[in-house]
Amino acid sequence: MAIRKPGIIAANFAAVVLGTLFSAVAWALPWTTPTALARTPYDGSWSVLIVTDSGSCDRAYRYALRIADGRVYYSDPSFDVSGRVDARGHVFVRVSAGGQYASGSGQLSANYGDGRWSGRSSTSQCSGHWQAERRG
Repeated sequence: MAIRKPGIIAANFAAVVLGTLFSAVAWALPWTTPTALARTPYDGSWSVLIVTDSGSCDRAYRYALRIADGRVYYSDPSFDVSGRVDARGHVFVRVSAGGQYASGSGQLSANYGDGRWSGRSSTSQCSGHWQAERRG
């Protein structure tokens, strides 16, 4: 599967979802939350695969995200990422930059997760699914 730079924010969801929906590939970021300090069962580093099922966005991307205290973080400040994971693992993420945005939701378990996302720019609309795997 080719991983290319995204055409619109919708394809960058993970950010989400975590989301929420970024760069061409962000593998291992230097963030880790030691288990002893984790405040939610989902805190830590996650690898998120974003897949476009509908629309003109690139097919797939993989991003490294971090969850701390139930909040979703991404290291690129050019994107506004807001997201949360509740006590039962329900994920809600929104990503925006300029006039483009994407949002998504889903479910995390101890080490895996999945969900749906959708997004829009001034010229296109996309949607798809995401899968996450805990990395630390």
